[in-house]
Parts: sequence; C-alpha cells; structure tokens
Amino acid sequence: MNIKLFDFDAGLDRRNTCSLKWDFCEQVLGVPDVIPMWVADMDFSAPPEVVKAVQQRAAHGAYGYPFIPRSFWSSIINWMKTRHNWEIKREWLSRAPGVVPALNLCVQAFTSPGDKIIIQSPVYYPFYSAVENNGRRVVKNPLIFENKTWRMDFTDLRQKIDHRTRMLILCSPHNPVGRVWKKEELEQLAEICLRHDILIVSDEIHAEHVYKGHKHIPIASLSPEIAARTITLNAPSKAFNIAGLTTSFVIIPNPQLLNRYKIQLENLGLTVNNIFGLVALEAAYTHGAAWLDGLVQYLEANMDFALQYFEQRIPQIKFLKPEGTYLALLDCRALGLPQNQLNELFLKKAKVYFDEGPIFGEELEGFERMNLACPKKTLEEALRRIEQAVKSLIV
Repeated sequence: MNIKLFDFDAGLDRRNTCSLKWDFCEQVLGVPDVIPMWVADMDFSAPPEVVKAVQQRAAHGAYGYPFIPRSFWSSIINWMKTRHNWEIKREWLSRAPGVVPALNLCVQAFTSPGDKIIIQSPVYYPFYSAVENNGRRVVKNPLIFENKTWRMDFTDLRQKIDHRTRMLILCSPHNPVGRVWKKEELEQLAEICLRHDILIVSDEIHAEHVYKGHKHIPIASLSPEIAARTITLNAPSKAFNIAGLTTSFVIIPNPQLLNRYKIQLENLGLTVNNIFGLVALEAAYTHGAAWLDGLVQYLEANMDFALQYFEQRIPQIKFLKPEGTYLALLDCRALGLPQNQLNELFLKKAKVYFDEGPIFGEELEGFERMNLACPKKTLEEALRRIEQAVKSLIV
C-alpha cells in the first residue's frame, strides 16, 4: 500500500474547534502554544468516505430518531472476518454510546457491589473508575516490566483470585504499554479465567493499529468455550478518528449474557443512537481499509523516527516503541525528577503536553504517555522542544 495515496502529512488545524485535545491546555490550564500529545485522538481527517457519508447525511436536514439498518451490522461482521479472521453472528451484537460506557454497563450488569474485578495495571484509567464508582473492588494484577517490554504475571493472577472475584477487564492491545498480546498469552489468561468462572471483558478498541511482526487476536475468537465467557468491546473511533460520534458495539456470543447486557442498556435509557455515528461506522468499515493501511504505515514511521531521535539526541529519556496503538511510553526516570517537576518540565518549558504515567497506575511513576498520531512536522517540533528542555536541565 502506497501511503502517499492519503496525505497524512497535511494534518488539520484543530485549534478553536472545541477539541479537547487542542483547546484544553490554553482554555483550562492557561498555557498557550502547547503541542498536545495526550488524549487518544488523531490529528488527521477521517477517511474521505467517512467524511462524505456524514456530510451527505447532514445535508438531508432532518435529524430525528435513527433506525439501525441491517447494513450497519453487516459492516461490523464483514470487518471482523476480513481484518481479524473472526466469524461473528448478528445475534451476538449490541451497541453502546462508547467503549467506556459499555465497560460501566458490563460492571453493573454482571457483578454486584463488593465484588472483585481484576485489572492489569498500569492500564487505561477509566478501568479503575468503572470498578470503583460502581461500588466494586479493584484487584490489581500488575504487568511485569523487563527488557523494555511488559508481560502478564500469571502467578500473581492465580494468587489473587478468590470467591468474590467475578470479572477480569482485559486491555487488548494494551493502553498504555502498547503490548499486542500473543496467542499463547491470551490462551493462558483465558484458561485461568475459565477455571475460576471469571467473566472476561475485553476492550479491543485499539485493535486496528498494530505494527509489523505483530497480530491482534480477539480473545473470544480462540474457542467457543472462551467466547461464552467473554464480552468484547470495540468501536471504529480510534481507528478512524471518529470518537466524537459516540458509537460503539459489543460482541457477546452467550445469549444469556447478551440479554442481561441489553436489559442494563435499556434500564439506563441508553437506547438512542447517534445518527452520524451510524453512517460513519458503516462507511469506515465498508470503505476505510486502504486508508487505515496507509495510516498504520505512517504511524509506524512516526514511531521509528521518534525512537531514533530519542536514542541519538535525548538519550536521558527512553522511548518504548509500542507493538500496537499510536501511544508510546517515555521512561523519564533517568532525569531524576519527581513526577510534578517532570510534568512541569514538559508542559511549561517544552510546551508539550502528555498524559502523566501515574494516572495509569503507580507502576508508571517517572513515565509519560505520548500520542504520536500527528503529522511528522508536528512530531519533529515536539521532539525539538523536548530536546531543548532536557538540555536546560544539564546546563
């Protein structure tokens, strides 16, 4: 695929567009001229077919309650088959206004107050709130960091399971550590969960951004037995930069679990769909494959450029290239700064804004999460600023 078919270098000026990513630093933090590399959305236009589909729907002029057409569901089924070699059925599918709302729905539908839910920290911080805000108890099964990568700790997992453990929330591919779990890892995790009758809720929203040498495997695709104890959460929002259209879906092969999920969805009044999200999802999954292939190549080139830049010009910071996602961790511990001073170095001196590591878990004290889904020229300027800020510490 020739990435020049799509001009990812052009990017977009997103300032003053009510963009959380771009307008937050100046309007909330009061710091202007910041390059935002924090919240996980991209500085690229959605695929042309998606933009066209939304524009055509908007041109109609009537925006009443939408009906979900069969083609919406068919586009999801076909995408899962062609991209992930997973044959799913229409009767397994339901919807949600986002993966995070779906995660909260699952916690409410399938566990009770006081139940224990396992998360593999450091991990996407809404996992914590989905458990704690609903009166459940977080059980941390921390990942092990060694040789510049992360792995699951199955010994620790087995030791922490007891009679109140009801659910494990899996992040696959993992945000923020960037792991794309291997088949053997997923099989071992699933075997433990099946043995102890633990429900797996798998957040697979970053499934489409996977780099050379790695392959995303939906955990529910491993076997019918695993599928019967798994709820898969997904959406085109990260892949195609349409998170603001709040449209996602769940895959639940077990009919009893699916019914409980649908009841919870209805009980909370979350049955109305986003009319633009419906057409955007269908257009993305029907026509967006070539654009996505080009995007992934562009993102990996950004990753490789950043890796080389840090190694050659900012060796005090270790850039941990991810296997998947457009998010990378920066290991800044060699700078010897406490987290608050580290954050200030980047925001106030470099004027580059990251998500600070500890919001994902105490394991990331001294780390920052960097979003590289931007034009190369933006990345180059951000790296130049970081280099100058780090040099100021040494002078």
